[in-house]
Amino acid sequence: MNMSSMQIIGAIVMVGVAIIMVFAFRTYRAAKSERRMLAMLESVGLDPAIASSGDIETIMSEIRRRCQSCSSEALCERWLAGDEEGENAFCPNAKAFEVIKKHSVATG
Repeated sequence: MNMSSMQIIGAIVMVGVAIIMVFAFRTYRAAKSERRMLAMLESVGLDPAIASSGDIETIMSEIRRRCQSCSSEALCERWLAGDEEGENAFCPNAKAFEVIKKHSVATG
């Protein structure tokens, strides 16, 4: 095997490893995001089971998308841990959670 073949094989292996690392990182972030979202649901007085109930699947899909692309992850972690004071106004889903809570109280 000549040097060019080895370089091509090495490049293919490196691309494969990079793809696996990106996939693993995205999976890790999604899991952390899901954990924060469920904790936030509970913190605002909603049952976290609502996230998988199917009753509001479209709304929860949008909430998950917002949570996964949120730029306030560190603040959210501190707030959920009780290390930050005040409301969760930083949360891009705060208004959606309020609407869901009002709707669940009105219909429940």
